[in-house]
Amino acid sequence: MSLRGVGRLARYDDVMQALREVSDPEMPVVSIVDLGIVERVAIEDDRVVVDLLPTFTGCPAVGMMARAAEARIRALPWVREARAALRLEPVWSSERINERGRLALRSLGVAPPGPVAVCPYCGSRHTRVTAAFGPTRCRMACYCDECRNPFEQMKAV
Repeated sequence: MSLRGVGRLARYDDVMQALREVSDPEMPVVSIVDLGIVERVAIEDDRVVVDLLPTFTGCPAVGMMARAAEARIRALPWVREARAALRLEPVWSSERINERGRLALRSLGVAPPGPVAVCPYCGSRHTRVTAAFGPTRCRMACYCDECRNPFEQMKAV
């Protein structure tokens, strides 16, 4: 496909759609776009640079997400070069998670961040934190006193 046939907005849409197909390897039902990890997309002719924000400094999954983003963007027919750059500023915030991301987290059994952990299984607010750290630094372990299910909650940052 010739670059002349692909407009600037269409190329941006192509890249964003490709990034929506890249998921967080620790939470595979949530895309990096829906988690708010994608900070910026820069397109210069057939080169694309994407800035990614880690949810936490030292997140072990961010390198995998960067490589997956590069590979997925490189698969676009008009892209010759793709690079994912990791940025620490601005600092990622849990407020960046969009509604689609919050719904995907619930489907995984992970409560979205908030002042109160709402059980993703029964919707109860009668929950408690059982451990400040879950299987990853960005999640904590919780328990629902209503349905008696353990679950995780993304930390509010």
